[in-house]
Amino acid sequence: MTDRDDPEEFRALAHAVVDWIADYRAGIAAHPVQPHVEPGSVRSALAPLPEQPQPFDALLDELDRVVVPASTHWQSPSYFAYFPANASLHSLLGDMLSGGLGAQGMLWATSPACTEVEQHLMDELAAAMALPDAFTFAGGGGGTIEDSASSSALVALLAALHRANPGWIADGVRGDERVYVSAETHSSLAKAVRVAGLGARALVVVDAAPGGHALSPDALDAAMAADVAAGLRPVLVCPTIGTTATGTVDPVRRIAEVARRHGAWVHVDAAWAGVAALCPEHRALLDGVELVDSFCTDAHKWLLTAFDASLLWVRDAAALPAALSLTPEYLRNAASESGAVVDYRDWQVPLGRRFRALKLRAVVHARGLEGLRAHLRGHVALAAELERWVAADPRFELAVPRSLALLCLRVRTGRGPEEDDAATRQVMERVNASGSAFLSHAVVDGRYVIRVAIGAVTTGPEHVEALWQRLQAEAAAV
Repeated sequence: MTDRDDPEEFRALAHAVVDWIADYRAGIAAHPVQPHVEPGSVRSALAPLPEQPQPFDALLDELDRVVVPASTHWQSPSYFAYFPANASLHSLLGDMLSGGLGAQGMLWATSPACTEVEQHLMDELAAAMALPDAFTFAGGGGGTIEDSASSSALVALLAALHRANPGWIADGVRGDERVYVSAETHSSLAKAVRVAGLGARALVVVDAAPGGHALSPDALDAAMAADVAAGLRPVLVCPTIGTTATGTVDPVRRIAEVARRHGAWVHVDAAWAGVAALCPEHRALLDGVELVDSFCTDAHKWLLTAFDASLLWVRDAAALPAALSLTPEYLRNAASESGAVVDYRDWQVPLGRRFRALKLRAVVHARGLEGLRAHLRGHVALAAELERWVAADPRFELAVPRSLALLCLRVRTGRGPEEDDAATRQVMERVNASGSAFLSHAVVDGRYVIRVAIGAVTTGPEHVEALWQRLQAEAAAV
């Protein structure tokens, strides 16, 4: 071991690390998807920090002994909980290249390549998803890679606040701002309202349309009109394309038309489902997006790219810098002053930023757009097959219609809703306890449901079939 970076030492150690990752991924299906550990057990198994350098093999041994047995294996082909977290091996290689370059891409001047590769990638992806030209840099807008959809929502809200009242930066919020969501909108919007200092009263939960879970444009119009009449200011509306609980798609076009009449910013949260627009047959999901101000979807959920990589596009390239730019003297430089470059530090909350575009570019390079479409289509087809099995089994029912690769189902006991809910919970808990798969739940219309989100990188027909057989076996036992 040396006291400075040694490329030859790195070469040897990197081979060991790559071998460890490859072996872990090759054997991941043999691990229980969710570990059975007690709180504090991991910390108690870790040794104190060493005073002297240690062999790198000792760290790999600690991973095998302590970390892997206590990990939830998000990359397991039998992971069906929450939404997928696609950390494909190609994206890991891109991440390694990014880390190897060690760029700090806060300004164009600090890494021109970091900035312009990201600009190019975001414009190309906008075209591949058939987003309006207005969301590209050539069209007056542009895209950036944030760390998460939560950050995307926050910066969109800050831009909306600035547009509604440019004086808020100096004077602070006035207390009359209102943000409109549905009951199924992701909690990140409520957190963004909190972080922005608007207070809980600023968040307005709009009723769903009758007979469904989508945000009602009519109820939104009534809520916004009432607020305006009361002297309040509509600032932002957030329709969702693919809600977390049920995969519901809000009617973006009608919502945007209502919001624009009242002068509110429209931010679309399509964190999970938006990437499906790479497939022409799913582009109806984006109906009305040409009317909105910002659009977000996550590459790290269903597009084979390791966390973190949230894709955010805005119609007005000046909107985020107007709300977020602060320029101390030590950041001033000729390129920024010229106005000819993009400084991505003005498109996010942190100053510093990583070269995230490389890992996504590595994925597209390795798979091609057709490969990405095949990845998405394969999971949708598996979900459709599972949907048919559920419909044919009287012990189960779908709680809501399937949404792409997400199903919400419950157990039917024939003994009433309370018994059905208890059985559904018990079935899910028994599946998870078995280690054979990992599921999560939601409460839909007051009823407990099992969510099956198909989307792990290596999930195939055999894994979905094994899950279904396990669900059937557990349902027969309750």
